[in-house]
Amino acid sequence: MKMEGKIVDIHDRKIFGGGICISEGRIKDIYKKELVPDRFIMPGLIDAHIHIESSMITPGSFAAAAVSRGTVGTVSDPHEIANVLGIEGVNYMINDGRKTPFRFYFGAPSCVPATEFESGGAKLGPEEIELLLNRDEIKYLAEMMNFPGVINGNKDVLRKIDIARKLNKPVDGHAPGLRGEELRKYIKAGISTDHECNSLEEALEKISLGMKVIIREGSAGRNLNALKDLYRLAPGMIMLSSDDIHPEMLQKRHLDKLVAILINEGYDLFDVIRSVTINPVTHYKLDAGLLRQGDNADFIITDSPDKMNVTETWINGEKVYDNGKVLFEYKSGIPVNNFHCSDINKNELTVKNRGREIRIITAFDGDLFTKEIIRETGNDSICETDTSEDILKIIVKDRYRDAGPAVAFVKGFGLKNGAFASSVAHDSHNIIAIGVRDEDIVQVVNEIVRLKGGLAVADGQKVCSLQLNVAGIMSDMPCSEVAQQYEYLSDMVKRLGCSMSAPFMTMSFMALLVIPEIKLSDKGLFDVRSFSHMALFTE
Repeated sequence: MKMEGKIVDIHDRKIFGGGICISEGRIKDIYKKELVPDRFIMPGLIDAHIHIESSMITPGSFAAAAVSRGTVGTVSDPHEIANVLGIEGVNYMINDGRKTPFRFYFGAPSCVPATEFESGGAKLGPEEIELLLNRDEIKYLAEMMNFPGVINGNKDVLRKIDIARKLNKPVDGHAPGLRGEELRKYIKAGISTDHECNSLEEALEKISLGMKVIIREGSAGRNLNALKDLYRLAPGMIMLSSDDIHPEMLQKRHLDKLVAILINEGYDLFDVIRSVTINPVTHYKLDAGLLRQGDNADFIITDSPDKMNVTETWINGEKVYDNGKVLFEYKSGIPVNNFHCSDINKNELTVKNRGREIRIITAFDGDLFTKEIIRETGNDSICETDTSEDILKIIVKDRYRDAGPAVAFVKGFGLKNGAFASSVAHDSHNIIAIGVRDEDIVQVVNEIVRLKGGLAVADGQKVCSLQLNVAGIMSDMPCSEVAQQYEYLSDMVKRLGCSMSAPFMTMSFMALLVIPEIKLSDKGLFDVRSFSHMALFTE
């Protein structure tokens, strides 16, 4: 079989008229030809770091959506489902992905639980990590979020890294804001990448020490604008990823439109395309094709690289997407879950005034980082929400066993009425909720309990929800259906006054204890700077 068009050769950095000959799933020959169709043939795109679970759809549903964007593979950290179900969750992701032709490259989640300061559903120690890394389908040790453990020589942490290094499998990093001598110790331990850079200066320091920087542009964490000059300064040391992408965004774009934006802004076409093809394939030793003779026939056809309107996607010599139609069928398996808590009541949300000042989590749109602010409590015996100052109540409840919720306050969401909740709360995926009135918070949390996982919104009159029947973090429905319901719930939250562009995703990171500055776990307020719990009231 032959395909002709303008060949985008990322190795010799040229575009020429020609064609490719495909046989038995591989590219047998590439030839030049003057008169060819006005279309571009280029390697399929690889997302260098993603949690499929954050799309709230199963791997099979993700694959069906992603091939329409020209994505042929992902470097996938199944960290989220591993925190819920351990190795059983990792196996679910691998087995579900096998039901499609898509190239899922999974890692062994290095930090399950992410910290010891929250309740989780599973634990993966060095023994479990070794079992996973010895499997051919596990390509790397996924992001080592416990950077204090690396720096301070935690034995279990270093053992996991040593196992990966002995098996010649790369180790992904996660080191937000880490600089100087501590960064050197972190990299020296064997960490090869980081996707948490917020500034060009931080990224360049990490690159100067030999670390690859993965530029993240997802639904909540968006660092492309801050880091895009790396395409001029260090193009061989960067990759592009989405990290966490929600279903409504995946319907509209994945890596395809980011490539088009960068090329239109004047960044070198070949450097941009290499960041989503050859750079991740080389770093992670993947078998995805790169449009060379002998490679697997993984490629896409598009109108032009600066528009990236993908018309066809091919994987292993099989056309999997053609002008709006996905050409493979996917049928999900039996859902897995781990959800064992019961309802809450209003009395559990009462915050008695225990000091003159109280700590508030301050959140920011499009940012995983938070700030701590101190606010006077006044003379009232009970601390309440204050919509005039945008001070709302936030709670996190253990989903794995019965325990009372941790309660604190958050600023930045802008809610004027109602409440919303989710069982997607990084990384342990306990129930998280933000609201104005305790009655509404109780309603949405108890709806999540009833569903055994999902999203819910209460507007003071009714409760609307979306069930996530796989591990309480994914749905086995198609991406389009989940996106539609998710957008409806997000718009409902925004109508209640929320100013966040992605309210559910931003809320989910309020429980992520490895991103500064302060967060909330089911065990209480947490100071990421000192990596310890802190009191809600100042002394």
